[in-house]
Amino acid sequence: AEDAGRAEPAYLYRVIQAVIAAGATVVNIPDTTGYAYPERFGALIGGLVEHVDGIENVVISVHCHNDLGMATANALAGVAAGARQVECTINGIGERAGNTAMEEVVMAIKARQDLFGVDTAINTKEITRASRMVSSITGINVQPNKAIVGANAFAHSSGIHQDGVLKERSTYEIIDPADVGVGGSSIILSARSGRHALRHRLEALGFELPDNEFEPIYEAFLDLADKKKEVYDEDLEALVGERERTLEELYHLERVQVVCGDPGIPTATVELVDRDGTHLIDSSHGTGPVDAVYKAINRIVDIENDLTEFSVKAVTRGIDALGEVTIRVRAANDRVFTGRGAHS
Repeated sequence: AEDAGRAEPAYLYRVIQAVIAAGATVVNIPDTTGYAYPERFGALIGGLVEHVDGIENVVISVHCHNDLGMATANALAGVAAGARQVECTINGIGERAGNTAMEEVVMAIKARQDLFGVDTAINTKEITRASRMVSSITGINVQPNKAIVGANAFAHSSGIHQDGVLKERSTYEIIDPADVGVGGSSIILSARSGRHALRHRLEALGFELPDNEFEPIYEAFLDLADKKKEVYDEDLEALVGERERTLEELYHLERVQVVCGDPGIPTATVELVDRDGTHLIDSSHGTGPVDAVYKAINRIVDIENDLTEFSVKAVTRGIDALGEVTIRVRAANDRVFTGRGAHS
């Protein structure tokens, strides 16, 4: 079914009956437009279990979209009614408003065994790291108040809540942060840490690098450690991610100079080096320093691009924190390109 969420149940039963007779082993029930609500979607799955012959011999799968903010609730309603496969994505990324968030479904099932009575067999301690990896690769930041994996998911600002957590964590935390990989032991490295210590920590974080890939990371680590007193796990993940995302350069940014103030017109001068070693310099002005920089780059490469997003965040705490920048540019053909880089 293309959009079971809005299909007539009787018609859906006939379609599912036919595909089972044809040999299907998995039947997928999608709420393609995110139109369904939990009670209705759960009843739909329950109706399949009750009315379709042979349904017990196949796996019922659900695929829910989040257009009305109910993807996770609908998927869980489907599980409660008999579905045994959930199509979902890490961080809930997907077209339009996104898909069912894997981490939400997994932890809801784990936390409410009394309701669902099933197990996903997923190593939940890797959830937070997986979330960060997907965010790093896609350039899509996780909102701070995102359930399970958001930066504030286990933060308590209310005095009453803080007191309660200190006395008994389960008072205000229904999930142990350690169960999703938050708050585990973290070794803090410094400029005095050697190759062995760095490699050991990278392996603990899941990065097994051959020597030819490890050495550039080690050099980047030393450079960062010279600027920071302490290097955290998040810094290491950013350094590795920076290397993993590096593609062959068409142009190398040699230097950039920005002049701005109030009053004043933001102006940028950019120098790029192409693959032939030719130095290319141009200047431009814009509504702000970043806009001016990208307009100067456009003039050099002669490819019209529209900067649609520019965001900066600190990877770790402190005034010497590693900074991570995400940009998105839209080309003339409406293709959107995402870039991300980290620097101290």
